[in-house]
Amino acid sequence: MLDQHQRIIVTGGAGFVGSHLTDKLLARGDEVICVDNYYTGSKRNILHHIGNPMYEMMRHDVTFPLYIEADNIFHLACPAAPIHYQHDPVQTLKTSVHGSINMLGLAKRLGIRILQASTSEVYGDPNVHPQEESYWGNVNPIGIRSCYDEGKRAAETLFFDYHRQHGLEIKVARIFNTFGPRMHVNDGRVVSNFIIQALRGEPITIFGEGLQTRSFCYVDDLVNGLIALMDSPADVTGPINLGNPHELTIRELAESIIDLTGSASKLTFKDLPQDDPMQRRPNIDKARELLNWQPTVAFEDGVRKTIDYFDTLLSGNQHPTKPNGQV
Repeated sequence: MLDQHQRIIVTGGAGFVGSHLTDKLLARGDEVICVDNYYTGSKRNILHHIGNPMYEMMRHDVTFPLYIEADNIFHLACPAAPIHYQHDPVQTLKTSVHGSINMLGLAKRLGIRILQASTSEVYGDPNVHPQEESYWGNVNPIGIRSCYDEGKRAAETLFFDYHRQHGLEIKVARIFNTFGPRMHVNDGRVVSNFIIQALRGEPITIFGEGLQTRSFCYVDDLVNGLIALMDSPADVTGPINLGNPHELTIRELAESIIDLTGSASKLTFKDLPQDDPMQRRPNIDKARELLNWQPTVAFEDGVRKTIDYFDTLLSGNQHPTKPNGQV
C-alpha cells in the first residue's frame, strides 16, 4: 500500500469522475493538482475546493507536455460521452495517444506510479459475455466510435510498453458505465438523458428496441475501486474491470427512472447508432480477488441521488457542488 498524504495529479480532474476522485483524495489528506482543459470538465464540479491549500487547479491540455512534480498520477483526461468525443474525433484520439505519451513521460521522469482510466469500450460489441480482462474485444477500427475505443486501446498499449521497456509502475482500470451527480447535463449518456427527459416530462428516447444491456456503477463505488487499484502492490498492473455486474436492459432502465421520478413521460424509439454494443457486463472476479473491491451502492439508491442532483440543477440552483452530490 502506498503511503498517504501524497501530491497527486488528477488529469481530467474537473470532470465527472475526476471531481469525485478529487473529493476522496482530499478527504483522506492528499494534496491534489487538478489538470483539465475544461472541454467537458466544469469549474462548477470543483468550486467547493477553491481556497483549500491542499488543492490546485491547472488549466492544461494533456496533448502538450507537462512539467510539474508529484508522487503519482491518475490519468483520466479524455471526453467519455459519444456526443463529445465524436464532435472532434481527431482531438479525442490525440488526447488518448499524445496525452498518454506525455503523462507516461512525466511519470518516467519522476519515477512515479501512474493509473490509466481505460474503458469497457475496448471490448467493443463483445462476443463474450460477461466480459473478462483476457477478452481481446470486437472493435470496429474505422467506425464513428473508433476515435474513443481505439484511442483507449492504444493508450493501454502505451502503458504496458512503458512498463515493459522502462520498468514504469502502471495501473490500468477498464471502467464500465458509471453514473452519479455531476454528470454533464448535455453529455448524451443514457442515465443523464433519461433522468433529464423524465424530470422535464419529455418522451424518453430509446435507441433500437431497448433490449441492449448495460451495467451501471455508482460513481462513489468506482472511485473507491480506482484508489484501491492505485494503492495495490506494484505487480498488480491490470487491466482490471471496475463496474457493477448488475445488468439490465435500456428499456428497464427507462422504466425504472420514470418510476423513481414519478414522471408521466412515455417511451419513444429511434434507430440504433452504429457500433452500439448490444451487451455489456463486467466480470469483476479480478477486482474482488486482487483489490478486495466490489460495488456496494444499490442501483436504485444511486439513481435517486442522481435524480436529486439533476432536479436541483434544472430547478435553477446551478451550483450543486458539495462532495458526494449533496446539495
